[in-house]
Amino acid sequence: MTALRVAFAGTPEFAVPALRALADSEHQLVGVLTQPDRPRGRGQVNAPGPVKVLALSLGLSVAQPHELGSAGALAELTAWRPEVLVVVAYGLILPRPVLGLPRLGCVNIHGSLLPRWRGAAPVQRALLAGDAVTGVTIMQMDAGLDTGPVLLQRSVPIGAHATSGELHAELATLGAAALLEALGALASGRAQPRPQSAAGVTYAAKIAKSEALIDWSADAVQIERQVRAFNPWPVAETRFAGEQLRVHAARALAPSDAADSAAGTAGEILRASSEAILVRCGRGVLAITELQRPGRRPIGARDFANAGPLAGKRVG
Repeated sequence: MTALRVAFAGTPEFAVPALRALADSEHQLVGVLTQPDRPRGRGQVNAPGPVKVLALSLGLSVAQPHELGSAGALAELTAWRPEVLVVVAYGLILPRPVLGLPRLGCVNIHGSLLPRWRGAAPVQRALLAGDAVTGVTIMQMDAGLDTGPVLLQRSVPIGAHATSGELHAELATLGAAALLEALGALASGRAQPRPQSAAGVTYAAKIAKSEALIDWSADAVQIERQVRAFNPWPVAETRFAGEQLRVHAARALAPSDAADSAAGTAGEILRASSEAILVRCGRGVLAITELQRPGRRPIGARDFANAGPLAGKRVG
């Protein structure tokens, strides 16, 4: 297969499997674009993102422009002479001069089956919506928001208890393999990009921390989706005994399991055991299995219940 000169643009962990796959392939990585170092961790110390860490360990040239429209950023990318630019969760908008620079254009890995969930948070939005299936799309980028023609797609079922973090990791691995397949088709001239359908378009807006607050008047199934979608960030939360309480894991009880807990008002703790803390919702019952008080580590229901009687108390 013909090897391509490939430039790579990405920043977070989601982009790492794709960069590693390219580094292990026959293609030639000519340089990596990634966002500038930012404060990270508890100490908020300025540190590189995961893509930069890997790129440096591989001995690759790394550029970190604050925006790609500058003459300096465009000159550096031009000097790399890429035939294709692979973009994975880079975080900066590509201006038209960049989109048109590589001979084969710019290729993106997107974590959904486009045109469903165009935008910044496709994995979280798929979980919140209760989608049964998702996947990755390899597309040729244009000036629109995830509107470019599709090179290929690969789908996966969403596990009944999958979290955002778990699904991100699965799609990152799937996307890396799909990317190599798409690049092979581009290199050989076999690629057949197809326009996205005008039907079924949805938008995955960026996640706001305010969305993590649990509304106990909602359906237990929807609250469970919220818990899964916001793990590991920003983590679903409520209030208990005047302080924040973060909910890392929970499940909506089946109607038969919740039958003896039908009474009560939304937000009332119905029962606590070593397995779960049962909370009445607007409809149904949520079983919380892992939670966290401020400044402490996440703990299971057993340890939380050992702190004192919970039945009859309220959250929210």
